[in-house]
Parts: sequence; C-alpha cells; structure tokens
Amino acid sequence: MEHPIQSGSRPDPSRDREGALPARRMLPRGKATTRQHQRGFTFVEMMVVVTIIVILISMAIPIYNRAIIRSKESVLHNNLFTIRTVLDNYCYDKAKCPQALQDLVSEGYLRAVPTDPMTNATDWKVVMEDATQSVNQQEPGIWEVHSNSEKTGLDGRPYADW
Repeated sequence: MEHPIQSGSRPDPSRDREGALPARRMLPRGKATTRQHQRGFTFVEMMVVVTIIVILISMAIPIYNRAIIRSKESVLHNNLFTIRTVLDNYCYDKAKCPQALQDLVSEGYLRAVPTDPMTNATDWKVVMEDATQSVNQQEPGIWEVHSNSEKTGLDGRPYADW
C-alpha cells in the first residue's frame, strides 16, 4: 500500500491507522451524535403547537358563548309565551286579570312562576292593565309580562321589550 501523502490525497482524520471507521463517535459526556438517540420536540415545535391550540380556542369561545345566549333567549321566548297564554286564560276564566303572578300558581294555572333565564330570578316586569278598561277599576290586574333584564338580545332588541 502506498503512503497517502505520496499519492496526493490527504488522510481522513475520522479513520484510524488501519483505515477503519470507529463504531460511533462520542461527545464529551458520552452522548451519541446519531439523530436516533435524540428524542422529543424542540422548543420552537412546541411553541407552534401551543400557538395553534390558542388560536383554535380563541375562535371557539365566542361561538360557544353565542350558543349559550341563543339557548337562554329560546327559554325566555317560551317562558314569556307560557305566562302570556296563562294570563289570557286566567283573564277570560275569572273575568279579571290577576293582581300578581303568584295568583296564577295559587289558582292552578301554573305549577310555579317561571324563572327569567337572563336574570335567573322569578321577578318579571309586569304591565298592569288600564284601569279605565278593566272590569274592576279599583284593582287593575296584570296585562303583560316582560323580562326584567337590562341586556340586549342577539337581534338588537332589549330583553325588556320582548
């Protein structure tokens, strides 16, 4: 075999004198340089994943909140319809309107006064009938019911106007 310097090529520093490569190269603490032994994710990869998750959550929260409000509005519509229907039935049956919503419960028209889903209370804004048009002009009764909430619905109308 001819000497490498004489043949014009430089010797490979990674090879030993016999020309064989070492089994693996060791770092100062004994860690292998091969990629297969380095497991896990880099900080940048983790930050990209976290950023994507935050973006998805920030898009989902308003949709979730709108769905909750929509369901409360539906319950409010149903409760108002029920109370108004029962008020009409009471007025036709008794020939006078009730003085309080609790009268509807005591007379058996309702099991309980429905809860306003916007305020989570059973206090409703009541509109008394016109005294000049009521049967008993000394005691006008409840003619209309509205929500006691000061908030505005998704359609832009205040709940108190529904």
